[in-house]
Amino acid sequence: MVSLLIFIAALGLIVQAFIGLAYFISCMLEKEKRATVFAGLQFLGILALVAVFFFLAGIGFFQTKLGLALLIAGLTLGALASFLLMRKTGANQRALKGANGLIVGEMKRHDEREIVFARNRSLRPDSEQYKLFYKEHPEYEEFDAKRRRMGGPLGHPGTIDRPHQGPNVAATLASVSIPLHLSTSDKVKPQPHPELRKEIKLGSEEATERVKGYARSLGADLVGITEINPLWIYSHRGEIFWENWEDWGKEIKVQHKYAVVFAMEMSLEMVGTAPHTPTMIESMRNYARGAYIATQLATYITNLGYPATANHLRHYGALMVPVAVDAGLGEVGRLGYLITKDFGPRVRLGAVTTDLPLLPDKPVDIGVEDFCRICKKCAVCCPSHSIPLDRDQTVANGTLRWKLNAETCFEYWGNIGTDCNICMRVCPWSHARTFPHKLILELNTRNMIARRLFSFMDDIFYGKRPRPRVAPNWARFNTGTMDEIENPARPEIH
Repeated sequence: MVSLLIFIAALGLIVQAFIGLAYFISCMLEKEKRATVFAGLQFLGILALVAVFFFLAGIGFFQTKLGLALLIAGLTLGALASFLLMRKTGANQRALKGANGLIVGEMKRHDEREIVFARNRSLRPDSEQYKLFYKEHPEYEEFDAKRRRMGGPLGHPGTIDRPHQGPNVAATLASVSIPLHLSTSDKVKPQPHPELRKEIKLGSEEATERVKGYARSLGADLVGITEINPLWIYSHRGEIFWENWEDWGKEIKVQHKYAVVFAMEMSLEMVGTAPHTPTMIESMRNYARGAYIATQLATYITNLGYPATANHLRHYGALMVPVAVDAGLGEVGRLGYLITKDFGPRVRLGAVTTDLPLLPDKPVDIGVEDFCRICKKCAVCCPSHSIPLDRDQTVANGTLRWKLNAETCFEYWGNIGTDCNICMRVCPWSHARTFPHKLILELNTRNMIARRLFSFMDDIFYGKRPRPRVAPNWARFNTGTMDEIENPARPEIH
């Protein structure tokens, strides 16, 4: 009996040592200096415990009454800890309802004309649209005029990486050209061929398999399908890119039943440099991928005989995050981004809306809401204080959420000349998907105690305000000292 207990205890310690070693190696490969030091200390501590255990077992200590009592107590505590961390706690019923679960009152559809990007990019001073919009929304005019004078986010004189940002800005602009090129009406809304429906007969199950498979073959990392909730469709057109001003202010009608939503992983190496220019390259690279996938997928569906519309950086008809939540790709986090189980918030989204009969996916509960309630790291690290620190969501436009201050966020972008991404970088869900991190995330998705424990441990291992990563050599942005690279001076918000 004692021998069996010793064997079980030894096995448990060896498993812990293996996980500790794997985490230490993972931190080294990720080039996380602070985490490597703490992971190394943790591993040495476990090794010391293993050594002491085998020494005591070798001298027969566990055959004594005191040794046996300690062995049983240790096994009991280990079993209890494992049970508490691994058991599945109650599901978040709100999350299982998707974005609909966040609706708690009367909600109005979002007007694209009011989105900060549309106001900055599309409205031209002295135009009729400009005068009309600010007559109805005078509260935005002063801020927007100031923001336009920054000329950004690209190339603003206060950019964080000046004077070495040129090649990175050039790479970013190269990627931006793809979504713009693919934003013409014939690209985002290709002509359907209804006569082909008779020739190509697809059941909803086969159509779903083919559409998802084709999206993945084009480069999508995650794909989900949902029936469209009209509340997530913009009410009026606000973004203009090809001088089609007759569309500005037009009502956007809900034309399709389904949305095929996809996500593309953003490189941890590039996002890790945030708020510097390499993270901007990565954002735009994935927006370019999204435009490529969305337009190809839309054309594929129209070639099957059904109408389809591509949604990407330069032609959105819907709010991507709630639609992605309904499609089962993840949950919305405190930072306002979609947080996926596979990649955390390190994703960019695109979609295709269509009437092709498809099988919708179900929303998921991966513990994000509960984790974000505890963590707050994105809010603590936000240099413009645009992410709320409140423990719980508040009601905005009839929905429960941590409401981002889009104006101060966008102003910071203009001040530093990039799209920031600090919140994405510091989020504990953004870590590399190595074995130890996958294990931690699996526990986080299942268990509320694990979320509290690993949120606390993330602060210890990575710091409450993690430093930016050093960029790969081809995307370097600074010729200064390592301290200057890792601790950039942050322009103030005026």
